[in-house]
Amino acid sequence: MLRAIDRDRFDVIPVGITRDGAFVLEDDDPDKFALNPERLPEVVDNGTRILWPDSVRSRELRVQDADGIRSLGDIDVVFPILHGRFGEDGTIQGFLELLDLPYVGAGLLMSAIGMDKHTTKSVLKAAGVPVVPWVTVTEAGLARESDLWQRRIRALGLPAFVKPARAGSSVGVSKVSDWSELDAALATAFAEDGTVLVEQAIVGREVECGVLAGRDGAAPRVSVAGEIVITGRDFYDFEAKYLDAAGIDLVCPAQLHSGELAEMQRVAARAFEALGGEGLARVDFFFTGTEFFVNEVNTMPGFTPISMFPKCWIATGMSYRDLISELIDLARVR
Repeated sequence: MLRAIDRDRFDVIPVGITRDGAFVLEDDDPDKFALNPERLPEVVDNGTRILWPDSVRSRELRVQDADGIRSLGDIDVVFPILHGRFGEDGTIQGFLELLDLPYVGAGLLMSAIGMDKHTTKSVLKAAGVPVVPWVTVTEAGLARESDLWQRRIRALGLPAFVKPARAGSSVGVSKVSDWSELDAALATAFAEDGTVLVEQAIVGREVECGVLAGRDGAAPRVSVAGEIVITGRDFYDFEAKYLDAAGIDLVCPAQLHSGELAEMQRVAARAFEALGGEGLARVDFFFTGTEFFVNEVNTMPGFTPISMFPKCWIATGMSYRDLISELIDLARVR
């Protein structure tokens, strides 16, 4: 995104967050943050500290370094390009709300709902959106009533997917093809979150589409569909999503009949609005040939050149650069 953003329209102030939670002034260098299998980029503590506005009357961003404190100017919009907990779960959104700073994407509530897979499914089911059957279990509940939860989980049948309730990017996800694998899968998921979902595997195609909020009260806009074709992996995991690992083909646009695409777009818009209808989302489906089941609604989807969200919008007719500009403009309007 640093490489693609329209520099004629926008001045960029890159802010990084270290593993210890320090906000630092980062280098405006796209190559530094390029994803590759040999070296995952990391924000390191360079000694700088971002000083956020001290009240809602100011939008001035400052930085403190070895030479003292200096102004970075007033900021118009924050683009929280963050995945997972403390990034797309409402925490950073709440922080920005307290500062009264406009930001790209879903608000606090939509972000929190979208990050929690159990809550997302519950809201979508209540809104009449088809979702994959699931069982939600806590670590404490499983320890207390193991036999009960084992029976409920096994009633889903095989294969099944085990996922942390509040992790992103397929972190901690396992596919269970035999019940002897369940305990290890649960342990992997519980390492990320105290609440875990076990989902019934749906036999069908994995298709996705991008959604953008409408302008001036208009309906959400939905892209064409993309399809994840698995050729040599168990599922679409972190390495395939971000490191372009072999075994997955991303096909965009997906081959769907016009009526199928229209139905998928209708359900995607319904799911988007049910969760809050703000900013953007990628809606992931399983398509059985007759019905679209929503798997997840991702409120800050991957934005790398190989990610499905930008690929779907590019196939719909919007360039990568224009997509970034549209998201910033939506934030400013809101």
